[in-house]
Amino acid sequence: MARINKSALARQEIIETALRLFLEQGYSETTVKSICKELDMMSTGHMNFYFPTKEHLLAELTDLLCKFQYRMMEKEANDGISSVMAICLELTAMASMCEEDEIARDIYISSYTSPKCLEIIRKNDAERAKTVFKETCPDWTKEQFEEAEILVSGIEYATLMTTTGTVSLETRLAGALNQILSIYNIPEERRKSKIEAVFAMDYRGIGKRVLLEFKNYVIEENDRAIRELVHR
Repeated sequence: MARINKSALARQEIIETALRLFLEQGYSETTVKSICKELDMMSTGHMNFYFPTKEHLLAELTDLLCKFQYRMMEKEANDGISSVMAICLELTAMASMCEEDEIARDIYISSYTSPKCLEIIRKNDAERAKTVFKETCPDWTKEQFEEAEILVSGIEYATLMTTTGTVSLETRLAGALNQILSIYNIPEERRKSKIEAVFAMDYRGIGKRVLLEFKNYVIEENDRAIRELVHR
């Protein structure tokens, strides 16, 4: 029987505990001390050996979030929705989550304002954009898609960030989706039809479902990772 890698197991247990707390009480409200308290005998110094800052743990959650949302987009496309439409639906669901759930909003805003997490988001989205927008941007290089995602991530952040006196969710989304699709050379009439189509959907309900499914996905992925380490 193979020996358990105690270091890898400890690292994964930290991830499991931190991500669970982030999703239960928010990233901003979760402290390193509270994570260590949940882990019982682990000290902050011991945890910092594996993750130097709390931001490193947020990056773990952001990576899972990007993978989950990409999978969600693929599922919607396979169910008959175009990939471009799925991109629109993704941002729409994200924005509705942030409007209706404070913890979801805290996690998204924290991810978009973290340099480490933002790099993960941009890299993931640039890879996806190369596939989704290959027809309208056939001659674009990898660098051009990466540059485009710098602009797109800024638009997404502005859409998710709400303040007192902010215009309605629908108005923010309509402007954001139009700008993003324009960056990727989607013709005006097609942009208009995609935006109208996504607003005709129950995107708020989809946002709630996506949030619940993501929480379950995080639990499943962490359980799978720990099982693999224990039974390897």
